[in-house]
Amino acid sequence: MNMPNPTTPGVSIEELPKLPNSIALVETAVPVFIGYTERKPSEDNVTSAPDYKPSKISSLLDFEKKFGSAKMESITLKDTDAGITVLEPKAKFLMYHSLQMYFANGGGACYIVSVGDYNAPQVEKNLLESGLNLINNIKEPLLLIFPDAVSLNSPNDFHALYNTAIAKAESAGESKNMFALLDTYYGNSTTKIGNLTAVESFRNTVNSSSYAAAYFPHLKTVLNYHFDEKITPVSHLDTQNQPVGIANGVTLESLKTANSSLYNQIKELLKSLKVVLPPSSAIAGVYGRIDNTRGVWKAPANVSLNYVTAPTEKISDEEQSGLNIDDEGKSINAIRNFTGKGTLVWGARTLDGKDKKEDEKDNEWKYIHVRRYYNMLKQSISIALNEKFINQPHVIHTWLRAKAMIENFLNQQWIDGALAGNSPKEAYKVEVKSGGTDIMDVKIEVALVRPAEFIVLNFSHKL
Repeated sequence: MNMPNPTTPGVSIEELPKLPNSIALVETAVPVFIGYTERKPSEDNVTSAPDYKPSKISSLLDFEKKFGSAKMESITLKDTDAGITVLEPKAKFLMYHSLQMYFANGGGACYIVSVGDYNAPQVEKNLLESGLNLINNIKEPLLLIFPDAVSLNSPNDFHALYNTAIAKAESAGESKNMFALLDTYYGNSTTKIGNLTAVESFRNTVNSSSYAAAYFPHLKTVLNYHFDEKITPVSHLDTQNQPVGIANGVTLESLKTANSSLYNQIKELLKSLKVVLPPSSAIAGVYGRIDNTRGVWKAPANVSLNYVTAPTEKISDEEQSGLNIDDEGKSINAIRNFTGKGTLVWGARTLDGKDKKEDEKDNEWKYIHVRRYYNMLKQSISIALNEKFINQPHVIHTWLRAKAMIENFLNQQWIDGALAGNSPKEAYKVEVKSGGTDIMDVKIEVALVRPAEFIVLNFSHKL
């Protein structure tokens, strides 16, 4: 070690660092939204060729600059015995509104993968799946979300897409830390009622996995659909569904002068139409909110949802019991409305939700926060080992440094409340030893808050 080189007589003091290397926590809730946007991103957003790579955004304004806004929906009036009404738009492209929900519920920076624009005649499963091939180079942990999946033409395509996403998350493992957020299939109309049958269909076809979680039902939001008064022609159907109403074929703006009374009536009716969305985007925001305020080890449940007036289904205690417990372990997390509390996320299980495994041991992976916290621990420690101990001497001094670094990290986790136990000895145990030529074996046991028994992490690190 080089000693100080003093330039004047006297005593020189050199401070030597004694603290072990530190481990930085990796991000835990960085969603990637795969779907359709108004436009594809490009360098100047006007003349350059589209860029099909994932684009990271930090706000809704950032998204609007790169990808545009919501699709302008069509306006359809219908004569009834009670007067004129406006039919609910059959919105196919939900990316923009989904991001509104995501940011409103606590979401932060995220990735957008645009696989098409609003000129597409329909949502295509193959294009949504292709988006999964574009995220391989993203190093951050990812939540996989498909806002437009509910607009696929068939439940078979919908469930096949989710099985592909689950396989992607599982193949990435803890090293890449992916987790899929899944919805249930309502078809192109997301406003249908009485869709508990969608849960049965989901369970019959979507694979079991601790790397995914599903939520039910869809959400009635405070968001408005987007309409273009100057361009979009009005369809006006009579009581026999014939397009012969007085406003048929004209734009809303033209009615403003031609028939101001009808114009004002339609405007009020349009304001009453609120967007109905699948819950995955709002749930992603909740994950981010809980991770940042409480910690990834806290279950993302018993949490209120912003911008939501009510779920599309009223779920009873008995129905929730059926959603929560499934013979195959495919738990569906309920979203329920409670008087005085609003709309709450009322479940925190993965799609591997069996209470007991075949060997009759408790299944620690049935809880979302256990899977995600375990992935975070393993990835954080693995990155630190790779950064600080590559090409280090394969001697006991190196092993002790690695052990001290990991123990210091886990001790802070225990202090923060992430690990169970009355003392550090009850919360974690670290062993570092030789695993052969140039291999350092690391074994870590941690007692998670739920369940309390130890989970073992093993590493083999080439020096």
